[in-house]
Amino acid sequence: MSAPIKVDDVGEIADRLRSTGYLCGPDLATTTYLAIRMGRPLLLEGEPGTGKTALAEALADAWQVPLVRLQCYEGIDVTQALYDWDFPRQVLHLRAMEANGKASSTGLEHADKGLYDERFLLARPVLAALQQSPSVLLIDEVDRADDEFEAFLLEVLSTFQVTIPEFGTVSAAVPPVVVLTSNRTRELHDALKRRCLYHWVDHPSLDGEVAIVRSRAPEVSASLVQQVAGFVQQLREEAQLVKPPGVAESLDWARALHHLGATELNLENAAASLGALVKYREDADRLRASLESMLS
Repeated sequence: MSAPIKVDDVGEIADRLRSTGYLCGPDLATTTYLAIRMGRPLLLEGEPGTGKTALAEALADAWQVPLVRLQCYEGIDVTQALYDWDFPRQVLHLRAMEANGKASSTGLEHADKGLYDERFLLARPVLAALQQSPSVLLIDEVDRADDEFEAFLLEVLSTFQVTIPEFGTVSAAVPPVVVLTSNRTRELHDALKRRCLYHWVDHPSLDGEVAIVRSRAPEVSASLVQQVAGFVQQLREEAQLVKPPGVAESLDWARALHHLGATELNLENAAASLGALVKYREDADRLRASLESMLS
């Protein structure tokens, strides 16, 4: 089973991702390299905002292949992930045949077969990734789906092919690189985990966060980035927030402060831009009450 992304070593993974603005440590680079070389799905777990989804986006960008995203949610079923038939177009097709006199008794069987032609097939993300190979298939927040959907994913990821009863079997010419993400709202089944290579994505260190924000937002002054990253690190350790900010929020906050004309972090601009940093009322209220002491 060959992989769509050709990579020679771990260093190439890190370098290619860095060229897109995605910075990763040696452990994540190694696991990503192994997933690609071994043709195995990569399962990333971690807190929201730690860059799990961004890794899949960076892989597609770095190797210039399509990114196909399946956003999981409670109640998602196989049809929404795999395929559907374009019923309105099928009806129009039948009516056109009737109007042209082609839906006679001898033509009904032919008309019925024509209804399941590829032109009426609506490819959902999983099927689209198989058809568009080479590609990167991002299965985002898989922990939100249910057990039955996990079983479906396990089957597809084992064979990289799907069978459509009315149409036939669709196989990937080249298996996609598959990245699954989970915020660990529930435990995934062992069978799915065994199929994947696993990596826990943690919040970066202070130096790592500074490097990420500077890479993604070079317009923000270095001193302001240092202050933002230090403040966010302090929040994660001490503030007991409902939803601690991730790297994505650090990046948004740095950009927001830059747009406000800030060159350094102070009480006034921090209070004015909290909407870019925290997304719960309780967190905003708690921060407003403690900003002065935290920034002193």
